[in-house]
Amino acid sequence: MYTHSEINSEIQFLAKSEIRMKILSELYNHPDNIRGLVKKTKITYSSVSSNINKLEENNYIKKVDKKYFINPMAKMYFNNLMEFKKSIDIINDFNSFWDKHNLNQLGIDSMKNIADLKNSTLIETTPLDIYRTHNTIKSQLVDSKEVKAIFPYLHPEYPKLIEEILKKGGSVELIVPKNILNPIITPIDGKLRKNSQISKKLKVHPVKNELNLYLTLCDGKMSLGLFKNDGSFDQNRILISGDSKSYNWANELFKHVKQMVRT
Repeated sequence: MYTHSEINSEIQFLAKSEIRMKILSELYNHPDNIRGLVKKTKITYSSVSSNINKLEENNYIKKVDKKYFINPMAKMYFNNLMEFKKSIDIINDFNSFWDKHNLNQLGIDSMKNIADLKNSTLIETTPLDIYRTHNTIKSQLVDSKEVKAIFPYLHPEYPKLIEEILKKGGSVELIVPKNILNPIITPIDGKLRKNSQISKKLKVHPVKNELNLYLTLCDGKMSLGLFKNDGSFDQNRILISGDSKSYNWANELFKHVKQMVRT
């Protein structure tokens, strides 16, 4: 059993060398010899040979029939490092989205799996298109039949958009602050609203506490918005994605918030 310090030492040995990471990346699925690695990585023969020796000495790889293979423990370390790197990349790529924003309601699992948002796109308003974020969300809602959403504030178009989804036989599940429950629900046609609630096509979870994030899940697409640290909603940028991993990430976040507001 490895101690905490030994694990840190192992990870540092791999992480501090880009060459070793590249070698392991190539060997992960395709065992190869030194000349093959030189050709694939474009790294000099001497550098590849030197780092191969270090990896072999530290029992990360083994040589079988002139080819090098990764050992199972090294694969575990490599996988964890790559996931960590993806998380760092997500944070850096969308720095303006995360920085100086309230992340309290994301939850531990959402933060841990942040790399699932890799294939997302950051949508930002411009001086010539100040409604770009809202129109992006609106286009998702208009074309959807199954919607889950966390609406921390009321937009005048939301009741009509929800009504149209219900008219088409779709379903809507909302998490909203208690103070906007009536304004967002009562404008919907009374008969349609009642029938939708009876058939559970319309579910609403009002919450007393503040909601510090905005989230929509629309037929496989997701959008995420955050509040700034000063308590104001950042209407200038949202993260969107139609990727299945991103959607599943958002769905887990929705369930997390729903469970959190129930307790």
